[in-house]
Order: sequence, then C-alpha cells, then structure tokens
Amino acid sequence: MGLMRAGNLEVHEVSDGYIVYQKEQDRVHHLNRTAAIVFELCDGTHQPQDVVERVAEIYALDASAHGEIRAALDSLVQRGLVLSSSM
Repeated sequence: MGLMRAGNLEVHEVSDGYIVYQKEQDRVHHLNRTAAIVFELCDGTHQPQDVVERVAEIYALDASAHGEIRAALDSLVQRGLVLSSSM
C-alpha cells in the first residue's frame, strides 16, 4: 500500500492550488500548486520516492530538488492530510 489521502477531507480547487478542510480537527489548509500535485499523487498506488520522482519530472527538476519535494510530502503527512504505512 502506498501513500493515501486521509479520509473525511473536503477538497476545493482554487486558482493557485487547493483548499483542504479537515472536519475532525476543524482545520483549513491551503496547498499551493506543487503541494496539490503531491497530494493528488497520494492515491494509494505511489510510494514516497515515486511521488518525489513524478513531481520532479512534471516540473523538469533535477535531483537537487528532491529534498524540497520530500519535505512537502512529509508536511502533508505531519498535518494528517496524507497517510502512509511506509514512511
């Protein structure tokens, strides 16, 4: 099992990314475009390294950006927006 978006989230697309509302915590998060792409890739089929590599490919970034992409992914996990059994 790969990374998965948490359940019970309200996700609204806006011009510069997503607004995500966590009902249980009564918290609102603004995801910029890059974070929104990371969030979308967390569909249960991708492992963390897959997500990092896909985002780097989408933006034509080299390996030096992998740390920043991974930090964005880790932030989504820490905030409870993404769940992972493999991180």
